[in-house]
Amino acid sequence: MKKFYDRVDELSLLAKADKLKDKRSIMSVIIGRRRVGKTALILQDFSNSKKLYFFVSKKSERLLVEEFTQEVKEKLNIKIFGEIKSFEKLFEYLLELSKEMPFTLVIDEFQDFYKVNESIFSSMQKLWDLNKDSSHMHLILSGSVYSLMKKIFQNAKEPLFARADFKIDLKPFNPMVLKEILQDYNAYNATNLLDFYTISGGVAKYIELFVLYESFSQDSMIDEIFQENSLFLDEGKNRLIEEFGKEYSVYFSILSLIASSKTSKSEIESVLEKNISGYLERLHKDYNIIKPIKPIGAKVNSKLQKYEIVDNFLSFWFRFIYKYQSYIESKNFALLKQIVRRDFSTYKGRFLEKLFIEIFKDSKKFTQVGSYWERGNKNEIDIVALNELTKKMVICEVKLNKEKLNLNELIFKSKKLVDKFKDYEVEYELLSLDDIDRYMQMGYVD
Repeated sequence: MKKFYDRVDELSLLAKADKLKDKRSIMSVIIGRRRVGKTALILQDFSNSKKLYFFVSKKSERLLVEEFTQEVKEKLNIKIFGEIKSFEKLFEYLLELSKEMPFTLVIDEFQDFYKVNESIFSSMQKLWDLNKDSSHMHLILSGSVYSLMKKIFQNAKEPLFARADFKIDLKPFNPMVLKEILQDYNAYNATNLLDFYTISGGVAKYIELFVLYESFSQDSMIDEIFQENSLFLDEGKNRLIEEFGKEYSVYFSILSLIASSKTSKSEIESVLEKNISGYLERLHKDYNIIKPIKPIGAKVNSKLQKYEIVDNFLSFWFRFIYKYQSYIESKNFALLKQIVRRDFSTYKGRFLEKLFIEIFKDSKKFTQVGSYWERGNKNEIDIVALNELTKKMVICEVKLNKEKLNLNELIFKSKKLVDKFKDYEVEYELLSLDDIDRYMQMGYVD
């Protein structure tokens, strides 16, 4: 049996929601990027009652309802007399049924009802409001198109706004889970952890594939990614073109530049020669693909800001797959792998910083963790961790090659930062790959 990793908090929340259906119907919403493990989570055993699983594929409503009705008959072991032709009628029937027989109903890729019949959302809202207090259904609605799921549940003009009782925003696995997976396959060392983190980003499906191929090192992962018919080659397009629509080429250009270390608005605009404020805003707030980063200690309205692609694999995809699409189309994989191997060491250096930032955040010992720089990218500091309660500040320099670490230089670069936090006790740390295990074992990750 395949091991199910982590997700302890999420399973606990689903189990709690499931028990509450004894009192009234409960709605849980799960949002997460494709391949992050939503379906695997949903199918875990967190309920004492029967579970129905509906997957919204791009078919006609009538065909979907036929499939769903068959699932109801088989899983609940009941007969349905007459033909149900609409989802509205099926949902009404299930709510009535749950008044006598409590059960869990999962609807996966829920946002795709937009393509089937947009009126389904209004029908569900009407029926839910009329029946939720007298019925006993745990309704789990899962979706992977972030912008549409956000619209459905967070836009005040939408029918299902404010109807969810619980919400899970499912994230990729954290570094400690990646370490556990590598240890389970006797492949753990600090270098493999960094490479695994940098390329997979902790996304469950990619990890599953690398485990299947027994690819745990940088070279073996690159070999699996860059070959004809590889699942990885079209991932960015498959995931994002649906999100972005007709303007996807502009968004792709912006993301490609961010992945290639042009991380400020001015740098990106100087290349594209157009105003991109609206695009950056949507990439952040509507699509959740990038996030703005300000220096530690910066004012809220400070314009000193950089952007980072949230998803490690997407960053890798834009840096090494989208950028070299012509090599892929000509099937020149041998040369492309040479280029990736040449540039990967430099590329993954900033992911070592990101890895340590995650380790610091997961420790729950700091109220704020980030980085620092001054105008013109001067006096850049890789990691600054603050604890506002204990008035402690940790200032870190991070390098792949520990021989390049320089304490005196770090102290010099930190002068203005330290002046901003005069009442804080300051600790300086020089961090390299060799320190990952030490930080995990010291309890920085619970």
